[in-house]
Amino acid sequence: MEKMLVHGRRPLQGSVKISGSKNSALPILAAALLTRDTCTIQRVPDLSDIHYMLTILSSLGCEVERASGTVRIRAENIRTETPYDIVRKMRASVCIMGPLLGREGEATVSLPGGCVIGDRPIDLHLKGFESLGAAIRVQEGNVKALAPGLKGTTIRLRGKQGSTVLGTDNIMMAATLAEGVTLIEGAAEEPEVVDLANFLIKMGARIEGAGTSRIIIEGVRELQGAEHEVIPDRIEAGTFLVAAAISGQGVTIRQTVPDHLQSVTSALREAGFRIDIAGDAITINNNGKRRPISINTKPHPGFPTDMQAQMCALLSTTEGLSKITDNIFPQRFMHLAELKRMGADIELEGATAAIRGVSHLGGAPVMASDLRASAALVLAGLQADGITEINRVYHIDRGYESIDEKLNALGAHIERVKSSHIKNAKSR
Repeated sequence: MEKMLVHGRRPLQGSVKISGSKNSALPILAAALLTRDTCTIQRVPDLSDIHYMLTILSSLGCEVERASGTVRIRAENIRTETPYDIVRKMRASVCIMGPLLGREGEATVSLPGGCVIGDRPIDLHLKGFESLGAAIRVQEGNVKALAPGLKGTTIRLRGKQGSTVLGTDNIMMAATLAEGVTLIEGAAEEPEVVDLANFLIKMGARIEGAGTSRIIIEGVRELQGAEHEVIPDRIEAGTFLVAAAISGQGVTIRQTVPDHLQSVTSALREAGFRIDIAGDAITINNNGKRRPISINTKPHPGFPTDMQAQMCALLSTTEGLSKITDNIFPQRFMHLAELKRMGADIELEGATAAIRGVSHLGGAPVMASDLRASAALVLAGLQADGITEINRVYHIDRGYESIDEKLNALGAHIERVKSSHIKNAKSR
């Protein structure tokens, strides 16, 4: 098993290009199931989650070709049941249900896995499918859905923690081939939903309102193949902005959509950093003394829960008392124990982390619990004295394309090694 060794206190400088969005690419790849024609998706990031999705599509009978960030999919003859061994590794695999139901009228999908960050039910997905006319049965860890003919209706998707992004994706895909008009109330407004809608429109779908809480889909008889380029990953961009805030001496994040990052750049400005935006590039500089801040995660356009852990790392060495409340996933704080191993002063009060900035962190062996926690530990290691040894880095490979190589190109010193190498080094 691989680990990362992060050698701290190396200043970052230069520029870095942001990869395509994982959270856009996954449902867009699944949407290729809606047509028998070939779909070409560009700027697909090289991530383990993407590999799992392409493996799922291949297992369903799709012809899949992948080269240099471009994926071609032809789903001419497909099956409707997915293998548990693959689906259990990734929660986003549930988004194949909508396309399968829309095109084939049935789907059998194992209950999905993914990061361990608290309760992430798919009940809103299933409620939406039932509203469209599907019969749902959960049996022996599988969700079986049968819908000889989906019919458009009004569906309300807002849950107790807000709107569901994957649920919105799933219902929108199924509704493209349903009879009549489907109205999604309480739809997720994230840029990734808009990106999927734009791809579906290229395929011939009739969709209005994506990016608002009210999406209207007029069903069509069939969809055709299309070409599409995935939007930049706003969470990767945000993570590099925080890395630059922690250790940077002037870093530019390129190939972004700055409008997608307004809540993150606003928080960094409030914390004392100068942010300059020019076209698709964002440059961050230390403007002097850092300031403590308070953050509440909210659905887009609010501060994203996927940036909560990274901000914990930054604020752990920001003098004063900062607070971060996660209203989306209140249990998503498993990284705090690992940051405290490095010397951070953090107390968890319900869904709020109270962070008292310390003068410095110290390198230590730490364990990554999920994708964004992994990123937070890398960022903490950048500012720590000594070496931070991060275990379970397979989490970070789910959502960051070559994060160690990109940071090293900016001046960091990060090694990716096998566990045995670390043991041998310690025994010398």
